[in-house]
Amino acid sequence: MIHPLKFKPILKERLWGGTKLKEVFGKPIESDITGESWELSTVPGDISVVANGSLEGKSLQELIDSNAEELLGKSVVERFGKEFPILIKFIDAKQDLSIQLHPNDALAKERHNSFGKTEMWYIMDADPKAELIVGFNKDVTKEEYAESVANDTLLDLLNYEQVKEGDTFFINTGKIHAIGAGVMLAEIQQTSDVTYRVFDFNRKDKEGNLRELHTDLALDAVDYEKKDDFIVSYDKTKNEVNTMVDCPYFKTNFIELTENLDLDTAQRDSFTIYMCVGGEAKISTAEGEVSIKSGETALLPASTQKISLQSTGAKLLEVTI
Repeated sequence: MIHPLKFKPILKERLWGGTKLKEVFGKPIESDITGESWELSTVPGDISVVANGSLEGKSLQELIDSNAEELLGKSVVERFGKEFPILIKFIDAKQDLSIQLHPNDALAKERHNSFGKTEMWYIMDADPKAELIVGFNKDVTKEEYAESVANDTLLDLLNYEQVKEGDTFFINTGKIHAIGAGVMLAEIQQTSDVTYRVFDFNRKDKEGNLRELHTDLALDAVDYEKKDDFIVSYDKTKNEVNTMVDCPYFKTNFIELTENLDLDTAQRDSFTIYMCVGGEAKISTAEGEVSIKSGETALLPASTQKISLQSTGAKLLEVTI
């Protein structure tokens, strides 16, 4: 039987990264430009390794290969085979991220033999007046968009959203977006590293090179309509499971605990991920227990029948398929 799992963070230097992942969460970083902590990943070259219990040192892919239905759930295996369908990150944006978007499944499969990338963000911390870019501020044509990219006026067409802790955004494929400076967030996404970067503020890397843009690839992937479908409204009833996002690729719930909560998951047929976005909690199952604090993540196998969440002040994102 598979016990509740924690994994070693996979830390990513980014031009726009900072030091909050260490200062706030205690991540073992040595760089001043660490932008991402990949918490759960089977992206080739970046496969998570177990950090606790009897399975310490095993990779997530090894566990899936040998225990696919027990770990993932039968219905998940039927859909995705032995691929872990979710990528989980914490992100610290000291500077603005590039303006970007992600292709849908069909385009990503055709061009990159990959999943597309639908994702969501939960804001954990934001400096005063920190913003996200999400979508356009009006309907635009492909020609208007292409002209704005060519003329360096794309920023004039974009929609800006000031954010605070607890705000949540759903970013479907094709939606142009960027995380602004001073935002730290939890990201839940399809397993994919396919991103089309369309504007990067003319920044240069440490070698003095401009980063690659994907202007032509993006043209057929952009959703040019102005849509107000990205802000997630959700209940915050304490000691209950509150639905945030329920899409074909993942389901995310918000749980704020002031007392212990027991959950019957015998019928779930999916793994369960807990991202701690505030406080700390102990998670107990028949197979074992694990403690997580803000900025940490745990994975429970689909075979788990009952989960006991023990805390007097944790905020958790619960993610399943």
